[in-house]
Amino acid sequence: MREEKVLLNATLCFPIRGDKILLARKTKKIGQGCWNGYGGGIEDGETPEQSMIRELEEESGVIASPEALEKMAIVDSHNTKSDGGIFVCRVHVYFLHQWAGEFEPTEEMVDPTWFDKQNLPFAEMMPADKEWLPLIISGQKIIAEVKYSPFQQSLLSKMRIQRVNSFN
Repeated sequence: MREEKVLLNATLCFPIRGDKILLARKTKKIGQGCWNGYGGGIEDGETPEQSMIRELEEESGVIASPEALEKMAIVDSHNTKSDGGIFVCRVHVYFLHQWAGEFEPTEEMVDPTWFDKQNLPFAEMMPADKEWLPLIISGQKIIAEVKYSPFQQSLLSKMRIQRVNSFN
């Protein structure tokens, strides 16, 4: 049986280069087997930006600075567990515009691949991604709420999405 990861604060990052966005396949935990951005849990004492920079290096080998991150979304993911319990994970979502090094496969993220922003493999991504990712790719900043079934296999209701001008 797969591990049910309970994560309350996380980051997610999509490297951007022109009309391309970088995705890699997750090998474990939430989103296993899916194309996804880089990211993970925020550790005690870290800001979301510090967590994102650390996770990028751990999962891809690239080095980036907080100034290269552009916050595009906050997604509150209401996750139903197989025992019926629910936990909410707040995910801080960024675009990454500059970095040093090359994106390399790691234990957690394999097959880093550049995709055209207008032709993403949504059928092989997390179920909610097709709802909110096109909005941020078009330049909109959002706060969203998604409700997932156990193991984030499907959406339990329509996403709630609010457009915002900035994040404080």
